[in-house]
Amino acid sequence: MPRAVVFAYHNVGVRCLSVLLAQGVEVPLVVTHEDSPNETIWFDSVATLAKRHGIATIAPADPNVATVFQRLRALRPEFFFSFYYRHMLGADLLAIPTRGALNMHGSLLPKYRGRVPVNWAIVHGEAATGATLHEMVAKPDAGRLVDQLAVPILPNDTAHEVFGKVTVAAEIVLSRALASIVDGTVRPLTPDLQSGSYFGGRKPADGRIDWSKDAWTVHNLVRAVAPPYPGAFAELHGRRLAILQTWWQDERSTTTGAPILFVRDHRIALRCNDGGLLDVLRAEVDGHPLTPDSFSNLFGSQEIPLP
Repeated sequence: MPRAVVFAYHNVGVRCLSVLLAQGVEVPLVVTHEDSPNETIWFDSVATLAKRHGIATIAPADPNVATVFQRLRALRPEFFFSFYYRHMLGADLLAIPTRGALNMHGSLLPKYRGRVPVNWAIVHGEAATGATLHEMVAKPDAGRLVDQLAVPILPNDTAHEVFGKVTVAAEIVLSRALASIVDGTVRPLTPDLQSGSYFGGRKPADGRIDWSKDAWTVHNLVRAVAPPYPGAFAELHGRRLAILQTWWQDERSTTTGAPILFVRDHRIALRCNDGGLLDVLRAEVDGHPLTPDSFSNLFGSQEIPLP
């Protein structure tokens, strides 16, 4: 089996590195990231997996510096594999492996090239996403496509749930493509980038709810950033309202008017700008759980307009 340097992080990194090792690929080095103190680390550790297998790891702030380049070149790898590694690899690095560099991306390329593709797919109300193995080139997620597998996004799936599906899809894609990659029979396809899309990263501030939007749009934002991500939020009478989980049933109110947060049948609900209704399964006010029982104590009413 060939020799490969692996750039990896997150659950996709753990599962795909596991595939390579299970199929006998020689991995002399894993390049990963230091966990950030500013990020909720809810996912598995690539570094821990590498240590179990006796594989050396490095976590450079920039993999494109000369010291890293020299170390990688000295290993004479046939392949680079990148699995949810967060830095772009420059042209000089990509020229090191003698047989190519491949990346696993969490979307159905060429759609949702770029950062946090699962979250963006949910924000836009997509019914499916997936995992794509592609050749790495200087342009992000623009290389030829080796293989991909779709997974459904159900109407009440959160980003965390969909990411779990994408992780499984990534493992399947790599497992079934690896033999043809190694024996040289793989036939990659050139993507039509004009039919695709590109998105940048997301910040916690991007979870702010716009109450002028319809119920489906609000619901998609909530589930795209639901925990363990930072969550959707708004200000309400000087308090921070966090909407952490909603439930979509394509239900509409019998009354019209401005958006409101209210209690019905001992459940918290949202009536959005289009009259669409969402059940609020989990919410907080200033970091404390908001329940039907605490609602009137906090707001002095069973119904409160949303600014």
